[in-house]
This record gives sequence, structure tokens and C-alpha cells, in this order.
Amino acid sequence: MSPQPDEDGQAGQAGPAGQQPGLEGHPDDAVPPLPPRRRLGAWRRRHLGTDAEHATFRTLHTASLAAPALRAGLSRSSAEAAVRHLRALLDAPAMAVTDTAGLLAWDGAAYHHAQHVPAIVAATLEREGPRAFDRRDLRCTVRDCEIRSAVASPLVVEDRVVGTLVVFDVFAGAGLARTTEEVARWVSGQLELAELDSSRTRLMEAEVRALRAQISPHFIFNSLGAIASFVRTDPERARELLLEFADFTRYSFRKHGEFTTLAEELRSVEQYLLLEQARFGERLSVTLTIAPEVLPVAIPYLCLQPLVENAVRHGLEGQPEGGHIRISARDAGLDCVIEVDDDGAGEDPEHIARVLAGDHENDSVGMGNVDGRLRATYGEDFGLVVETARGAGTKVIVRVPKFAPGVLA
Repeated sequence: MSPQPDEDGQAGQAGPAGQQPGLEGHPDDAVPPLPPRRRLGAWRRRHLGTDAEHATFRTLHTASLAAPALRAGLSRSSAEAAVRHLRALLDAPAMAVTDTAGLLAWDGAAYHHAQHVPAIVAATLEREGPRAFDRRDLRCTVRDCEIRSAVASPLVVEDRVVGTLVVFDVFAGAGLARTTEEVARWVSGQLELAELDSSRTRLMEAEVRALRAQISPHFIFNSLGAIASFVRTDPERARELLLEFADFTRYSFRKHGEFTTLAEELRSVEQYLLLEQARFGERLSVTLTIAPEVLPVAIPYLCLQPLVENAVRHGLEGQPEGGHIRISARDAGLDCVIEVDDDGAGEDPEHIARVLAGDHENDSVGMGNVDGRLRATYGEDFGLVVETARGAGTKVIVRVPKFAPGVLA
């Protein structure tokens, strides 16, 4: 049988099935066929996304640029920072952001139409809903001005109108009205988040003020009494204790900063314990075991001192033989774990459970206050853990992230 020409017109000797000429071996050793080639251009287009995906990305990216300013609340500065991004969302010739009194910020062409903004705001607030305006409302004497209409939509925070979003265009059709209303609704959502942030800050400030008010006058009187007792017998120690007392009260009643570092908080705790040791003498012993790497960790202001005060007052004050308090802080991966442990009288677990559940009437030293602030700052997984029983002492465990958004000392 004569050789058959191959696809290139060249004769080739037929070998065993699947085996090419010049290759020896078993049919299972046959060279596998090459995979089909892919068109690189088509792959790139699929990889980078469709036109619709590009449009979605641009919209989300533009919204993300406007969000930080709006999360600061509605003001002239936040409106000026956000208005150009909001106009880009709607691709409109001009846009205004207002409060209930008038213009806060303008972006785009035809600024001479800003004179119409107060009347537009008043009409929108009167109707309490989206409203369209035509050339009869926007009388214009500027030659070549293309603005003939506007759509205004109210900005609402907690059922209260705080301003408006006004979009100027050539023609105010149903599509522009719907998109303006949707963007205004999104802006309102961002402003509501700003209001919640502000309310949260005010609440935490009120809780800190309440905690300051709970710093025991009994402790202050006892500390001053202990200092006075050393004035004649040991004037140098009296002077040192008085300076520690001044630093402690200065830190406890400072008016700036929602957060502090663990190092600063521990320094205040140390001052508190020095003053208590001046009163209790050898009845109160303290051990601190602190890992240096967690000292810079930011924590809520006055979150440890109430726990240590609880250990002294409820753990040791009623014990004739006194007791021991151990304070430790260690690195636990992404978290910092702080423990306040005493070998005193212990607590009724049900009482502690009621305090942590919000029964502040029985929260004599602010343990529930600390628990609530930790949860509000870091989330529900970061509240206090208390191990206690009558006659078995008390251990309070505080776990905080070493890094958390918005938490800076």
C-alpha cells in the first residue's frame, strides 16, 4: 500500500493508530492534541467587564466619593465637598444642595440661576415631596443659557426635612425626576447615618459624664484623709500622694478625647491604687503583668478604672485580712486581652447579669456603663466577661481589637 499524502500534500508513512511517523512507543503514549487557541482581545474585553459593568462601577465609585463628606452631616463644607460627585451621578448641567433656608453649594454651569434656589426650596418644603419647575419658574435673561427646568427633591432625616437636592437641566422629564428622587433618598440615608454617629457620640459623652459623677466622693474624702495623715509623720510621702491625686483627678475629669491608650489608662489606675494603698496599707497588694506591645492600643476612656474600683470596693474593702488584685494585659493576635482579678468576697452572678443587661440602678461603679460603651464601640462580641461567685473572688475580662475603624487615641 502506497504512502498517503498528509494535509500539507507531503507523503507520510502510516504508523500504529494515533502514533505519528518517526515516533516509537505504545498508543497510550500518543501526543495529546493542542488546546484550541483563545482570542486575547476577546478575553481582555470579558476580563475588564461589559459596558453595563463599567457603568455600575463608575456609579458606585462616584457615590463612594460623595459619601465621606455626607457622613459628616449637612453643612456648607460637606455640601461643597459632595455636590460635584452628586452632579456626576446624574450627569446634569448644574446642581444645588440646600438646607431649609437656602443654598449651601452649587456645581456646574448657569450659576445665575442660584437666585431661584430660595423660591424652589420654599415651594419644595411646602409640598414635602419632589417637585418640578419649568421656564416660568426659572425666568432667565442670559443669552445662550440652556437651563429651562429644574427638579427638587427633599432631603429627609428621621422624618424631618433638612434640605433639598435641586437638579437643573434643559428638560425635566419623568426620568430625571425619578433619578433625582433616588439620589436624594441615598443622600438622606447618608445624612441619617451621620445623625446616628452624632447621637452615638453624644450618648457616649453622656455616659462618660455619668461615669465621672460616679467616681466615689467617699474615695476622694478617704484619699485626702490618708494624705493628711502623712503630713506630719512623712511629709515627702504626703507630697507625692498629693501629686498622684492631682494627676488622677485631672485625667478622670479631662474634657477631650473619647479614647485613650492602654498606657494612659493604666497610669491612672496605678495612681488610684497608690492612693488606696495609702489607706489600706499592707492589706492591699497589687500585681501588674503588662505586655509592652499592647501599651499603645487605643481603648475607650475610663474603661478600666471602674473595674479596678469595683475590685477594691466590693472585693477587698469588707475583708479584714485584705486581699490581692492582679491586673494583666496581653497580646492575643488581632486583639488585646485585659484581666482584672481579685480574691475578695465575690459577687452574686445574677446581680452581675442584671447589671450587664442594663440595670444601672444596681451599677454602683459603672460596670454596665463600661460594658455598654465597649459594645457600642466594637460590636456585641466585645462586651465584658465576668467570672464570679460568692466567696470566690471576681475576674473581669476585657477584650478589645488592637486596631478598629474610628478608634484613635
